[in-house]
Amino acid sequence: MKDMTPSTEPGTAARKPVRMCVRCDRITEAPVLVSEVHAGSGPGFNVYACHDCAPRIPRPPDALDLLRGVRPDAGNVR
Repeated sequence: MKDMTPSTEPGTAARKPVRMCVRCDRITEAPVLVSEVHAGSGPGFNVYACHDCAPRIPRPPDALDLLRGVRPDAGNVR
């Protein structure tokens, strides 16, 4: 299996980040992080957009605000 770790050796070009835009599905070499998805079990993942679509992506709600809407006592953590 080939090692995908970026090289830190002088004279070696670093691998550019390549991601797919969550809005337009195009591949971009300049991804913008627009959201972090947390998982209850296992690792979460990041959501990326291209430079043109990033301003149009709605901001995700804060998890604590969501909890306060479901349980009135959720803000009273002890």
